[in-house]
Amino acid sequence: MSLENKKVLVTGGAGFIGSNIIEYLLNKNNKVTCLDNFITGKKENVENFLGNPNFKMIEGDITNLENCMEACNNIDVILHQAALGSVPRSIENPLKTNDININGFINILWAAKKENISRIVYAASSSTYGDSKKLPKIENEIGSPLSPYAVTKYVNELYAGVFSNLYGLELIGLRYFNVFGRKQDPDGAYAAAIPKFIKAFINHQEPVIHGDGSQSRDFTYIDNVIQANELAATTKNPDALNQVYNVACGDQSFLKELVENLRDLLSEFDSEIKNIEIKNGPERIGDVKHSLASIEKAQKLLNYQPTHNLKQGLNSAIEWYWNYFKTNS
Repeated sequence: MSLENKKVLVTGGAGFIGSNIIEYLLNKNNKVTCLDNFITGKKENVENFLGNPNFKMIEGDITNLENCMEACNNIDVILHQAALGSVPRSIENPLKTNDININGFINILWAAKKENISRIVYAASSSTYGDSKKLPKIENEIGSPLSPYAVTKYVNELYAGVFSNLYGLELIGLRYFNVFGRKQDPDGAYAAAIPKFIKAFINHQEPVIHGDGSQSRDFTYIDNVIQANELAATTKNPDALNQVYNVACGDQSFLKELVENLRDLLSEFDSEIKNIEIKNGPERIGDVKHSLASIEKAQKLLNYQPTHNLKQGLNSAIEWYWNYFKTNS
């Protein structure tokens, strides 16, 4: 079902995922409010929206309840993407991660209750599976968390259940698996793997894999994530509400093979990239070794059908990054 002609709040809307969602929503005649403090989000991600009469930008913080109340005024549905991401960052600063990801989440839920907004879709995380070795990952079978970030995202799910039971809110959590695509920041200490590898190759630098490259991930293209948010925001299926879902492709990719494939794809733009060697560095503390999602639950209850597998997503992402770096170099 399509999300059209609604008043939608996107928290963290200046971030990678949030800004892609906003662009999609504006193209469907929705009135969109963005709440972002630009700690990790980028103003350049929302610049193109500022002249749109259906777009409202609120520079504020989800840890500030007044900001949340203002953002939730006259809203039909909330797509809550705001968080302080990154496992390594949470290990370095667990207090800030806890404050933003847990206290900020409760503020949004409370503001939604006060403003009578019933439907809230929130970004959960595959990190919730923790040390569980079972593959594929199934929503109701999780292990112990391996990082403060993982704890905060699991606590979000617990609070969602409580707010649903106590206040009648309709909450749907989406456990994202290694999302990549256009607008993903390749810079900074906490940048995700794929854009960092792409940037290194384009700059003729040797990309560094943490560990021996035998780790596996279920990489998920941004368009699949947008689809899942729209389906969750619009579903009329009562069985689909107050649940968490894996948002992924259901494909397992090993890091070493991924980086080699990136090198091959980028060599079509620049033949010298073919000769760049790949380095191995130390493993990262708190990292999950293997990740592969079962998407059966989302397929059954939300009618989720990924439109891009890893190869299709990479082709699209690489073209975007190539153009981005050539324009901004």
